[in-house]
Amino acid sequence: MPSAPVVPRPAATVLLVRDHPTPPPGRTPLQVFLQRRAAGMAFAGGMTVFPGGGVDHADRPDATHWAGPDPSWWGERFGCDPELAGALVSAAVRETFEECGVLLAGPHLPEGTARLRAEATVRPRAEATVRLRADLVARRRTLADVLEQEGLVLGSDLLRPWSRWITPETSPRRYDTAFFVARVPDGQEADAHTTEAVEATWWHPAEALESWERGDVQLMAPTHRSLQEIAEHADAASVLAAADERVIRPILPIVRRTGAQVTVMLPGEPGFELAGEAPGSST
Repeated sequence: MPSAPVVPRPAATVLLVRDHPTPPPGRTPLQVFLQRRAAGMAFAGGMTVFPGGGVDHADRPDATHWAGPDPSWWGERFGCDPELAGALVSAAVRETFEECGVLLAGPHLPEGTARLRAEATVRPRAEATVRLRADLVARRRTLADVLEQEGLVLGSDLLRPWSRWITPETSPRRYDTAFFVARVPDGQEADAHTTEAVEATWWHPAEALESWERGDVQLMAPTHRSLQEIAEHADAASVLAAADERVIRPILPIVRRTGAQVTVMLPGEPGFELAGEAPGSST
């Protein structure tokens, strides 16, 4: 008798976007930051992905270091309870700082200020950034510790909800992942200083998809679909505006195996409903 599916672990992923000031001919200004994971990673080894990772026990929302929509608002958008939603936002900010050095945070603002601006954000002092990132990765500090030390607040205003993906039920390691979009704040630069990736750089979305079609990079279904979606937009402002209008429903792909061939099917694709009933599918 088949064993019960593994319970998915909550996770957060951030589509970090920016506008190239002088895009090459045939490309729009929009770029997105992608990392190729080390081949030996337990999950998605060798895959090209957005920054992100699992929710940590310390990823708890702290109202005294929080700016922007509160956890209840995020819970409504992602279809989960406020406590989990706050942890997802916190994880998104922490993972983005750990993996590429971009801190989605800003100064304390006057009461009633509605939204942080990307150009008004502040990152830790240059001499402190390396140490703080290392402490976060080693779990010697929490994100709340970093924000308190630097006099900053988490900028939930700098994030937008994009989608929610759940790893197929047949996978031995599963995640229920909230996908966010965020524009890189002015004065900050994404880098590749993480042990989890062997390379990281900015891509035009269409360029990444073309590289996937040639077989030069490997993309999981959520990454591929997300790149397709943002490729419809010319710049970062358009992506952020589109995020405000999206209705987010959990997406649970089905993996169908026919001999040595593995097919990942998504809701809305031809044959998806039948695949869910077929022998050897994930349901």
